[in-house]
Amino acid sequence: MSEKLPKGVATVAQLAEFDTLIDARAPAEFAEDHLPGAISMPVLNDEERARVGTLYKQVSVFEAKKLGAALVAKNVARHIEQHMLDKPKSWRPLVYCWRGGQRSGAFSHILREIGWDAHRIQGGYKSWRQHVIEQLALLPPQVKFRVVTGATGSGKSRLLEALAARGGQVLHLEELAAHKGSVLGNLPGQPQPAQKGFETQLFAALSALDLTQPVFVEAESRKIGRLQVPDALLDAIRGAPGLRIDAPLPARVDFLLRDYDYAIADPAWLIERLGHLKGLQSNETLERWSLLIAARDFPALVEELLTQHYDPLYQRSQTANYDSFAAATRYATDRLDAAALDRLAAEILATSA
Repeated sequence: MSEKLPKGVATVAQLAEFDTLIDARAPAEFAEDHLPGAISMPVLNDEERARVGTLYKQVSVFEAKKLGAALVAKNVARHIEQHMLDKPKSWRPLVYCWRGGQRSGAFSHILREIGWDAHRIQGGYKSWRQHVIEQLALLPPQVKFRVVTGATGSGKSRLLEALAARGGQVLHLEELAAHKGSVLGNLPGQPQPAQKGFETQLFAALSALDLTQPVFVEAESRKIGRLQVPDALLDAIRGAPGLRIDAPLPARVDFLLRDYDYAIADPAWLIERLGHLKGLQSNETLERWSLLIAARDFPALVEELLTQHYDPLYQRSQTANYDSFAAATRYATDRLDAAALDRLAAEILATSA
């Protein structure tokens, strides 16, 4: 028999029953990770939370609670005035904090006293986080992954986008990670999410899939930038059947010059990023690449990067880590522009089941 919940308390399994999901934690907590669709309405901001915590540790619990109550009351009043005065009596908000305790309890209590059917999440964000971890272990083995492989510069990520545009199911890990998965993969003006936030996005994406249909995903290494792909997901991808894009070197060079136009536009940043290859490439090679950047001979630079660094690295990695690499169905193309990738997507969808 399931445990009966106290009045005004809900579980993470009941999220769909509510109209609005309110995150009552501090902004820094919300920025690291939050439930999908949640709205940030902190009952204590970052500075206030630190003040109350310091008082709790250095003075007394009673003094901390007095200050906390005053700040919470002020902040909840502001949220009600700014965001809730137009809500009908039938509105059902669901509030959560870190553990589902005092912050969400105070907020939801006030809303219930007004007359709304407000609830707080049992266990708060911690229960959600545990749910995400459990599901990221359970969901990946159920997915019919089809792994897109191919040498660096083969347009794998753009092919995923073309597949999605034609109605294919796609798990775009690099998009979720805000990183292209290489030493030059940092996206300008777009920081990577926190690991917890990345995992929440992964869970949301996996939960939305039709498990009876194939899902296309790019062959990735264990880390995408500074983010780690969960073990169960990585294992499921590495054991899945694959397809390989075969494109000639000139086409890959041309593609990368377009796809990494932001790197070419910032030579200083490009030199700094290539410096991370020190130890993997000789000082003489790195110096030559710097001279090519200074001369703006980017086609020669990209060709050398592919033939001397990325191609050997990719071959070793794929052969060692992906069961399907050698037997992958091959799709040849002489070009990697949008039209060519769309044609490949159509061909792949027609032959995949």
